[in-house]
Amino acid sequence: MTAPNRNTLWARAIVDELARSGVTAACISPGSRSTPLTVAFDEHEAIRTFSHLDERSAAYFALGRARRTGEVTPLVCTSGTAAANYHPAVLEADQSRVPLLALTADRPPELRDSGANQTADQEKLYGDAVRWYKDLPEPEAEPRKLRSLRTTVARALAEAEGTDAGPVHLNCPFRKPLEPTEVPGDVPEDLEALAAEGREREGSAAPAGVGAGSSSPAFVERAQGAPELPDTEIRSLAEELGVERGLIVAGPADPTEVDPEAIVALAHATGFPILADPLSGLRFGGHTRVAPVLGGYDAYLDESVTADWPDPEAVFRIGASPTSKPLRKYLARTDAEQFVVDPAGKWREAEFTASDLVVADPSRLAEALARVVSGPDSADWRERWAAAERTHWETVDAHEGLFEGGIVADAVDAAPEPTTLFVSNSMPVRDLDRFARPSADAVTALGNRGVSGIDGITSTALGAGSATTDHLTLVIGDLAYYHDMNGLLAVARCDVDATIVLLNNDGGGIFHMLPIESFEPPFTDQFKTPHGIDFEPTGDLYGLDYERVDSREGFVDAYSEAVASEGSTVVEVVTDAADSHAVRDRLREQVIEALADGSAD
Repeated sequence: MTAPNRNTLWARAIVDELARSGVTAACISPGSRSTPLTVAFDEHEAIRTFSHLDERSAAYFALGRARRTGEVTPLVCTSGTAAANYHPAVLEADQSRVPLLALTADRPPELRDSGANQTADQEKLYGDAVRWYKDLPEPEAEPRKLRSLRTTVARALAEAEGTDAGPVHLNCPFRKPLEPTEVPGDVPEDLEALAAEGREREGSAAPAGVGAGSSSPAFVERAQGAPELPDTEIRSLAEELGVERGLIVAGPADPTEVDPEAIVALAHATGFPILADPLSGLRFGGHTRVAPVLGGYDAYLDESVTADWPDPEAVFRIGASPTSKPLRKYLARTDAEQFVVDPAGKWREAEFTASDLVVADPSRLAEALARVVSGPDSADWRERWAAAERTHWETVDAHEGLFEGGIVADAVDAAPEPTTLFVSNSMPVRDLDRFARPSADAVTALGNRGVSGIDGITSTALGAGSATTDHLTLVIGDLAYYHDMNGLLAVARCDVDATIVLLNNDGGGIFHMLPIESFEPPFTDQFKTPHGIDFEPTGDLYGLDYERVDSREGFVDAYSEAVASEGSTVVEVVTDAADSHAVRDRLREQVIEALADGSAD
């Protein structure tokens, strides 16, 4: 007998096919209706399981692993609200092209719309946010249906990890018994032989068989290509880029990272500087030693500065929309031909000023263009940008006092190599953009910029850390820390070490950037919303070392000690949101003033 009952057979076939297709880990939340899947994952020796009590944290953890690896980490949960808790991470995965596979257990079809306990409408639960949805048929020990099941698993992975990567939802109804209880006659003795008819592959076990290792061939092999332009289009684009004044703008990268060498080759061939978002995969790394990689643009791309600059003639854009609003607005003000390169052919340019959509793999395209593009000398153009960059970093370096941007920069500078650096939304990612200088350090900077939420940040970071041997540093604000304190359970439960830099300004600083700051009483009561929470007890609650500092020097010492020690540490830095915002404004004004009056070298 291949399995004690049809539910067990069905779940084992799903898990076995995932393992054969290269899946090595899964995130599971305890529940009754999902028992067949949970047991199948737990007993499969080729798949590591991460147990999460909170489904929302589980989904973000799986998102983090996939963001770091580009590969699916399946999710398993029971029916009802458990599946609904995946929704925020599904939205992020959709917008940021992170592969995700949600396996949601469900009640039998006849219980839907009946008022039965723990029964919700899970069909197309995530709407258009998923790349593909399928309501699986009820388990049945029938060869053709098992072949269909394995094919469905293969298709789900292909959709999730394709060029336009993203979330996929398979809804899995089960009726009792849910445990691997033997049900006489439920699974025919000759099922393996029947299932193998007409579907044999050299070296493979019967498709419906169980217990196969990940070394067995997948039932459906997948091959993923990358879109490329024909030679005629490459030469035409090369002519458009053969100008004196141009830019390469790299926004946040998809999990399938760009090749820095290819982008650097194009920069050398064109003479264009690279404006590298901190999440682009180009801000940090050895290539910065030989490439004109810029990172201070968020401070100096002001109209009072650029009004006297000639417009770029061509802009080669890769990745998602840049984090920097000044950069986005600058590009919108120019008359440049803007070439948005996107392998999935999607529009990711919300200013609506781009002139061309180029459907191609960015790295391969850059490499091909570098071989054929040629243009006039761009030395004066490059020096204009280099001078602005020097002015920005000299101004930043001259400020030694405590402010949040300085703490973010210090964390990057002091991080051991290699480091996976995860930054929260709101102010931390903006501070990383403006104050983290391009460097040759081996830093992989990640963030959730798809829908830019502050929920699930800790879980996503820990998920990313679980997928690598790099040191993991998380830089997070106090509100984001509060939103995902449940996620801290994964430090011990999933055996992930991290150094967490907690920027605590008692209520967040992002709203200080908005006009509502000048309106009282609503600003303090409804936007700033000081919480007054003492986070130090989370150290004892989740088994973390905890250190609180209130100076920049104290942070550097505490952070350095934390990364050198065993286990996980929270380094809380107490800051003032208004003061930090004032420092940001003052430094930017100093840079703009120096550039506008021509005093920059």
